[in-house]
Amino acid sequence: MRSLLPGVAALLLAVSAGLALGRAGDEPAAPEREGREWLRIDRGLELGTFQSPQKAETGDSLVRVLRIDPRRFELRLLNASAPGQGEALPAREWCRRNGLVAAINASMYQTDHRTSVSLMRTRGHVNNSYLSKDKTILAFDPLAPDLPPVAILDRECGDFDALKERYGTLVQSIRMLSCKGKNVWARQPQKWSTAAIGTDGDGKVLFIHVRSLYATHDLIEILRGLPLGLSRLMYAEGGPEAQLHVRGPDREHEFLGAAGSGLNGSSGIQVAWPIPNVIGVARKSRR
Repeated sequence: MRSLLPGVAALLLAVSAGLALGRAGDEPAAPEREGREWLRIDRGLELGTFQSPQKAETGDSLVRVLRIDPRRFELRLLNASAPGQGEALPAREWCRRNGLVAAINASMYQTDHRTSVSLMRTRGHVNNSYLSKDKTILAFDPLAPDLPPVAILDRECGDFDALKERYGTLVQSIRMLSCKGKNVWARQPQKWSTAAIGTDGDGKVLFIHVRSLYATHDLIEILRGLPLGLSRLMYAEGGPEAQLHVRGPDREHEFLGAAGSGLNGSSGIQVAWPIPNVIGVARKSRR
């Protein structure tokens, strides 16, 4: 559903807290600290935790970032609407059923709880063929070897028509940064948890989750000020639906959204909402 709309307030009492669940894992090596903020999950996969310089009214004011090297990991779009799927699942269940090491919301969805609000397709399945006015498209599964494995295409400064047939998977959503790195989100009083997807200057993919409640314009400024090297950034989801799940060597890290403005964002039932569309992360096959 469109989390930016206030009509979901009655449902927001099923609030989710950010969790880190201890699990036995099958990773070959224990995690290592990569400096103060980054925890190495695997080679090419790091989980960062940053304290926001702007304190939230509720919650821990933490920004969690999963940094993914696309040379070692590939992205996968999974849809409840695809053949063989059939149901929305919490991010952790999408991971477990599909052998993923991580998953985040793919985008906001419509009231049928299946269809994305904008363009969403893979080589084998079209969830939504509608190209909306939104400026950014996450593109992966390249169909030519000369293309970057993952790119966030900006329709304002790139030729999307020339590139749209050169990637197998396309996911459209709302732009948060312009081509020049400018904050393009209007100021608004409403605040909510946020899941977002970005890329950095080295071509790595960033899955971002912030459970504490921030107005989106303010959150973008916070993210711009962190040592992430952001080059592109797009909105994925907001409110209690916003999720990031990471399967580490001996722990599963689960970060869940909270209620929006007007409700207590620091408490509530610790339940992960079923979501119909996720971007998953899987290890590339060794050849």
